[in-house]
Amino acid sequence: MKLATLKQGGRDGTLVVVNRAMTHCRPVPAIARTLQAALDDWDVCEPQLRQVYEALNSGAFANPDAFDPVLCHSPLPRAYQWADGSAYVNHVELVRRARGAELPPEFWTDPLMYQGGSDSFVGPRDPIYALSEDWGIDLEAEVAVITGDVKMDATAAQCASAIRLLMLVNDVSLRNLIPGELAKGFGFLQSKPATAFSPVAITPDELGADWRDGRMHRPLTVQINGQMFGKPDAGTDMVFNFPQLVAHVTKTREMEAGSIIGSGTVSNKQGDLNGSSIANGGVGYCCLAEVRMYETIETGKPQTSFLKFGDTVRIEMLDRDGKSIFGAIEQRVERYPG
Repeated sequence: MKLATLKQGGRDGTLVVVNRAMTHCRPVPAIARTLQAALDDWDVCEPQLRQVYEALNSGAFANPDAFDPVLCHSPLPRAYQWADGSAYVNHVELVRRARGAELPPEFWTDPLMYQGGSDSFVGPRDPIYALSEDWGIDLEAEVAVITGDVKMDATAAQCASAIRLLMLVNDVSLRNLIPGELAKGFGFLQSKPATAFSPVAITPDELGADWRDGRMHRPLTVQINGQMFGKPDAGTDMVFNFPQLVAHVTKTREMEAGSIIGSGTVSNKQGDLNGSSIANGGVGYCCLAEVRMYETIETGKPQTSFLKFGDTVRIEMLDRDGKSIFGAIEQRVERYPG
């Protein structure tokens, strides 16, 4: 099943069911006005939403609405919780090396996670706003899950059963602000601006065999200014799967329906540094910080700049037939006009 939120009907938008081809959709106010409302009463709403989804796919509705990702907000325009992990430890190791920091060995056994701002996400076609290019604007292409209610100290198996929906993420980072923040010893805040999610959130069964062991086993494609930048597989080198990440959150607290847990930047190990980029036959990257780290190792200093005003980013995941699964996140970097 595929669900989206249109930018209409108030701050939390209007929930629509989207057909599998993502060409048509249907509002479902009689079932749930918003996605959060559906998640709050999932056991009742999910079967009804699925009936609408099946009807859309079969052509049972005479005049379904056309689906336009440009009109979409992130599936949850705001959430009670957004916690982002670093399940791809290869990424963590590279980024820390760029800052001259060693990777503690426990990072391979205990997930790293930060709690992000969730009061206001941005839509998948909204700009990446910043006040200065000097902040070091970087994309971070990730995957994420939305959960139902989860009790404190839940097992990984219990957490797996609480995963309701899957999404893609652009968790923008302002790299040049991060060192100063982390030096204070209290984590990210200013260096993590508003996050964007894919136009569509899907139930795990939509991935078929590519959703297994709590991971999405499909390449995540990233383009910058229309050029392919990365295509690492989201199921490869994911040290902690989503049930483990959710369980990490519940160690000391309950989780409420509508909580979003991110994977961290998707990253695959690449043994030959010269083959790491797309141009050199590698799978590329999901953030600029990684390529800059590789360049530093190879040449002594980074060659690739961070994003500039006017640059564009596209993040997408295709199925085995080459069709978009979640729709694309497409964003342009712009100076904040406020």
